[in-house]
Amino acid sequence: MRVEIIGTESLGVRGLCCVVRTKDRKVIIDPGVALGFRRHGLMPHPVQVIASERTKSLIEKALENATDIVIGHYHGDHIPLVDANPYQLPMQRVAILFKHARLWAKGIQDISENQVQRAKSLSQSPGRTLPKAEGLSDGPIAFPLPVPHGERDSRGGSVMMTRVEEDGEVFVHASDIQMLNDEAIKQILTWQPNVVLASGPPIYLPGLTVQEQKGALHRTLLLAREIDTLILDHHLVRSRKGEQWLDHVSSLTGHKVICAADFMGIPRNLLEAERVLWYKKVPVPEGWHQAYAHGEIDVISDWYDKVVHVRI
Repeated sequence: MRVEIIGTESLGVRGLCCVVRTKDRKVIIDPGVALGFRRHGLMPHPVQVIASERTKSLIEKALENATDIVIGHYHGDHIPLVDANPYQLPMQRVAILFKHARLWAKGIQDISENQVQRAKSLSQSPGRTLPKAEGLSDGPIAFPLPVPHGERDSRGGSVMMTRVEEDGEVFVHASDIQMLNDEAIKQILTWQPNVVLASGPPIYLPGLTVQEQKGALHRTLLLAREIDTLILDHHLVRSRKGEQWLDHVSSLTGHKVICAADFMGIPRNLLEAERVLWYKKVPVPEGWHQAYAHGEIDVISDWYDKVVHVRI
């Protein structure tokens, strides 16, 4: 089994997309990408948009010969969207690639009305029903009943995790659990995985209490004691403070807790955490975002040389 992570915060974008290859399956989990539409009063910097465009292309390429596509929930950084903004993956771009792979999707129970509408739109575009996968298994792939999206009883509703097993190796994709609920941790431990990819706690949010951070640390250490590699990314590394939290936990566990970039063996690229610094280093002309949204700018050809040598 081979796991490739292609879109998440330590790789420069928002999401938790990965590709899992077994002998006869190619499973794409959460094939979406986004950028924070406005953060610190600023829209995405062009360097982030470059990362977004590249990630869209990687997801599109991965979907071309996928045998299975998994939708863990319906937030815009985890799925293609019919009404995508310029920094997300439009469903129209990949709809044809959804026509032949097996589809596995979270049901529409315990999610917001907005997510319900996204689920319906997602199925209408390729003209296929999204079968409810919770509690099902097929060959090497299994899906449990839903677990909370972050804290139990929060407005986030619930998400569906994915387990893939081959030749005694077990990989778990724990979409947006944020290490904030016990249900997800108990299920993961029951599965006895070797590698887990999950969203870490949203340290960047001022509303995350000290008690919640302590709980997230406890759950992280509990998992790390039982598995070979715990990959925490997504919400966690949207700030440098979150990166520091990750590195502290890694030091406590003998470096068994890492981010996606570490797992892939490439430099971390925490662009969401660096948006303000990028605006200071490489100013963005007025009207740039409107021009990009209207297709008047090829961001890679127009901006790559401006940013590739900049060091933050």
